[in-house]
Amino acid sequence: MASLIFENCVIVDVRRGSRTDDALVAAEGERIVYSGPRGDADLPPDVRRIDLEGTHVVPGLINCHVHFGLVLPGTEGERLRGESDAALALRMAHNAAAALAAGVTTVRLVGERPYVDVALRRSIERGETRGPRVVTAGPLLISTGGHGWELGSCVEADGADGFRTAVRRQLRNDVDLLKISVSGGIAGHNEQIADSQMTREEINAVTETAHSRGRKVAAHAGPADVVALAVECGVDSIEHGYFLTAEVADLMVGRGAWLVPTINVSRAPHFYEKIGAPQWYREKALAARELHWTGLRAAIARGVRIAMGTDMMPHEPFDGTSVTVRELEFYVDAGMSPLEALRTATVNAAALLGRPDLGTVEAGALADFVVLRDDPLENIAALRRLETVVARGRVVAQGEAAPT
Repeated sequence: MASLIFENCVIVDVRRGSRTDDALVAAEGERIVYSGPRGDADLPPDVRRIDLEGTHVVPGLINCHVHFGLVLPGTEGERLRGESDAALALRMAHNAAAALAAGVTTVRLVGERPYVDVALRRSIERGETRGPRVVTAGPLLISTGGHGWELGSCVEADGADGFRTAVRRQLRNDVDLLKISVSGGIAGHNEQIADSQMTREEINAVTETAHSRGRKVAAHAGPADVVALAVECGVDSIEHGYFLTAEVADLMVGRGAWLVPTINVSRAPHFYEKIGAPQWYREKALAARELHWTGLRAAIARGVRIAMGTDMMPHEPFDGTSVTVRELEFYVDAGMSPLEALRTATVNAAALLGRPDLGTVEAGALADFVVLRDDPLENIAALRRLETVVARGRVVAQGEAAPT
């Protein structure tokens, strides 16, 4: 059976790095029921068909580090001070719709005000709100006064027992994963990126409690020694890894830990100007630029599993495209092939999320994909020319959706 057929296209197989010419994709409801050569398809003739005119079909992009309710230091952050839950929900819904239009069909939210993100996820699932599929961590778990405390999207705890209790409360509120801050970060005024903010016992308490309930743990971590500690304690992904070294990258490979680099955050002076960021914030972000880049290159060279994430709105304008696309271009600049970069936002990201039904255009997968004029396996910048976005088996955006 099929309810919608997309024909006359080139299917890009990101798993194998191959293409199928003169192909079609057939969807029944939210799932793909056929993907392959047009001549091999045995489908009813009376099904609605959309001619893709020889364009390229690629899995919908997955952004693994997103805050739809993001508030940062600066003029824009001051404008949002005191924002009500109702206003926040509307802002998050707006950002969700814009992300979807930019080709991001799944997001992992890694720190939101409790528990507006869970409500948004449910609303999208019910079809009430337009947006990508949402996998969410709820509020960020931090030590007292830890990274992010002033942003209003955190839960503070101390000691192993305190963190166990905090994790259990998060799980009670139906989160999909947990996120902790084990070091300082760029956006904290009274901290340094190199600060260590959680003990081994506290991190172990989080990972043991989360894993016992089948949830993964993401860790905001900057300095190499703190990244190593978090990996040794069993966290599943390192967010940022600003000062990652080759030695710690090897440890991550050995333990199977993921990296979500968010490399754009240390190379975006225009963004910090746009939000009216204070001088200390701009200086700290740009001071991390070279070490952050060196760490990304080391991770690529050593074979660390990498999933794409931006730490900005997925649709945020960046160098003439969206920050999601620019993040992938940075990965190519740092040593990946276009195929390897594309995998970080498709099959790799799906593996991090534990969702084998995402990140691919194959029969049985969820019908989330984007249509491009050019071939992204030849040039990752093909993602800048977004023709159509399909989510849940429906066309949700057409034309040049990505902002400039």
